[in-house]
Amino acid sequence: MSVITPPRAVFFDLDGTLVDSAPDLIAAVQALCAELGAPPPDAEAVREVVSAGGRAMLRRSLPGADDVMIDQWLPRFLDLYSVNMAVHTCLYAGMADVLGVLEARGIAWGIVTNKPGWLARPMLAQLQLSARCAALVTGDCLAVKKPDPAPVLRACELVGVDAAACVFVGDDLRDVQAGGAAGLRTIAAAWGYLDGGDPHAWGADHVSAAPLDLLDVLGLR
Repeated sequence: MSVITPPRAVFFDLDGTLVDSAPDLIAAVQALCAELGAPPPDAEAVREVVSAGGRAMLRRSLPGADDVMIDQWLPRFLDLYSVNMAVHTCLYAGMADVLGVLEARGIAWGIVTNKPGWLARPMLAQLQLSARCAALVTGDCLAVKKPDPAPVLRACELVGVDAAACVFVGDDLRDVQAGGAAGLRTIAAAWGYLDGGDPHAWGADHVSAAPLDLLDVLGLR
C-alpha cells in the first residue's frame, strides 16, 4: 500500500528504528548480571526485546526474577546504561542518508519514544542529532505512552503539521498502533528488534526491510 508521497513530516521510534542501541543496552544488562553473580545473558535473546523496554530486557536476562526483583534492579541497570549509552550505539546503516534527504527536501523529522527523556536527550546529543530533530516526545512527556496515540499527536503539534500529512516509522506493534490511531500512515521497520513479532501482521501501511527502502516508500527517490 502506498504511503503519503511525499509526507510533510516523518516521525521515528528511537531504539530499534532510528538507532541500533542494543549493544550498549546489552552491555549494561551484562554488567548488572555480573554484579548480581548471575550467568551472562544470551545477547541475541536480549536484543529481541530491546524495544519492549528495560523491564523486558531484565526479565529475559534474569528468568528466575519476579516483578519485585525486576523493579528493584531496574534503577541500577539504567544507571549502568546511562554512563555508557553511546559507546556502540549508532544510526542504522542508511539512516543518515534518509535523514539527509528529508532535510534537503524540507521535510521535518522527529522522534516519538517510550524511552525517558533523561536517557533519550543525552543519547541524541552524543550522536549529534539534537539540533536536527524537529520534535522529541519521550516516554515521560505525557501521562501516557505508545501505543496510546497522544505522544504521536504531540509530535505533530510540535512541528505544526496535520497528522494526515505525516508518517510514523517503528519496529514494534505499539508504534503501528499509536501511529495509526493518531491518523498517520505507518511503516513497520523490519530491520529493528521486533520483539519477536511479525511486522507484516501489524497492519502497517507498509513494511520496509531496510532504512534506505524508506526513500522509495516515501517517493523521495
